[in-house]
Amino acid sequence: MKYVINGVRYHVDTWGTGFPLLLLHGFTGNSEGWKEFAPFWKDHSKTIALDIIGHGKSGSPPDIGQYQIEESAAVINSLLEKMGIGKIDVLGYSMGGRLALTFAVNYPEKVRTLILESASPGLRTEAERHERRIQDEKLSKRIRQEGIKNFIDYWENIPLFQSQKNLPEKIRTRIRSQRLANSIDGLANSLDGMGTGMQPSWWDDLAHLEMPVLLITGNLDQKFCRIAEEMSKILPNVQWKTAEDAGHAIHVEKPELFGTIVSGFLSQTGENNTNGSKIEE
Repeated sequence: MKYVINGVRYHVDTWGTGFPLLLLHGFTGNSEGWKEFAPFWKDHSKTIALDIIGHGKSGSPPDIGQYQIEESAAVINSLLEKMGIGKIDVLGYSMGGRLALTFAVNYPEKVRTLILESASPGLRTEAERHERRIQDEKLSKRIRQEGIKNFIDYWENIPLFQSQKNLPEKIRTRIRSQRLANSIDGLANSLDGMGTGMQPSWWDDLAHLEMPVLLITGNLDQKFCRIAEEMSKILPNVQWKTAEDAGHAIHVEKPELFGTIVSGFLSQTGENNTNGSKIEE
């Protein structure tokens, strides 16, 4: 399905029945990456997989302001209004996790549960954000100068994705095809507008999020395990699951485990959404 919001075309895939579940992919990804989870979630969730601005089949406008993460959260709110959806479960991976958290902070009344896979509330200080913006600007220039293929060659070899080299070739080929389907302007503008350095810090807002939150990390991704540990000490209503022998993208490396963890959490919170207990694992 296609929706036009603020002059930008957004591509959305939906499947399944039940309570709506919004799926937000990571940088260089798209909605296609979630389709293998239809067997896990189709009976309890109406899944809504969005191509985030600058990715997949959604538009890649030249205005960097339209990529700002709070603007993208406002787009999600408009999208839900267009779809007639009042409240939703939200699942986001990496960049999509930052967007999911931004949406929950800005529209808490719209979020029943929040699932964050390898995600961060952002960088705490302006000095850290400034340094990260410099790094992201270098990456966006690299995309424009070298093109998509050369950038993806580089991106697939950064330490964050080393554990994916152990995946079967068929899966790695599928992921690479999804990444290559993006545009130069879309990815470069996404880094310039929605990079971690451009995002406000949500650390101080975590304590005010009352909805059940599930954090999922891979034990090989030590950086995001540390972030999840810090978040789990602040969030009032949180569970934290760590997948063994998995890196940054648990849904790619351990799809059956990931699908089962998400289904269990949604079933549990759906039955008792007022549970204020805090669970750490």
